[in-house]
Amino acid sequence: MKKFILPLLVVGAMFAAPVANAQKVGEKQVKAAKGGAAAYAVQPQLSTLGWVGKKVGGQHNGTISVKDGAVQVKGNQIVGGTFAFDMNSIKVADLTDPEWNGKLVGHLKNDDFFAVDKNPTATFVITSIKPLKGDANGNNAQISGNLSIKGKTNPVTFPAKVGVKDGVASASGVATVDRTKYDVKYGSTLFGAAADKAIEDNFTLSFNVIAKQQAN
Repeated sequence: MKKFILPLLVVGAMFAAPVANAQKVGEKQVKAAKGGAAAYAVQPQLSTLGWVGKKVGGQHNGTISVKDGAVQVKGNQIVGGTFAFDMNSIKVADLTDPEWNGKLVGHLKNDDFFAVDKNPTATFVITSIKPLKGDANGNNAQISGNLSIKGKTNPVTFPAKVGVKDGVASASGVATVDRTKYDVKYGSTLFGAAADKAIEDNFTLSFNVIAKQQAN
């Protein structure tokens, strides 16, 4: 039977000591409101995280739910933030057959990929945001931060479009993630997979995060 595969997600992410520590750091960043920054609460119902993973002869795509988070805002600039993602919410969008869809979701959740039963949450903590000019896609910032997935934390940098207006902070963009750095090695040619059955090591996460200023 055809093997299913996937690249992650985010979106990500989540939950062992390294991840817990990363999340605590992010929470401290927001609560500290350093330099007069204000904390904006992430709106899970308005925020999205999509993933795309490619393999030989095709690809799969889907979503992961944004769990919660907070964004630091100073003036009209986003200066920091922390985000959590619910790995149990992994969905596959491109398979319409219920049986095959369920098999792929189950495979993504097991130990071959994200071991969701042991690592139910993924996190991303912003460490820096720098202005970006001349981007063909309209991105105006370069975001760097620590992405935690499956108990592993690694730095990730990507371009994004960010802004703050009328008490609402938003950020959108696409990040490329090397899944092997998070111990997601299934189907990787670097770890013995045959070239004609390989799954690409890199997958992409597309995000759109909305946060709102809290009433005093």
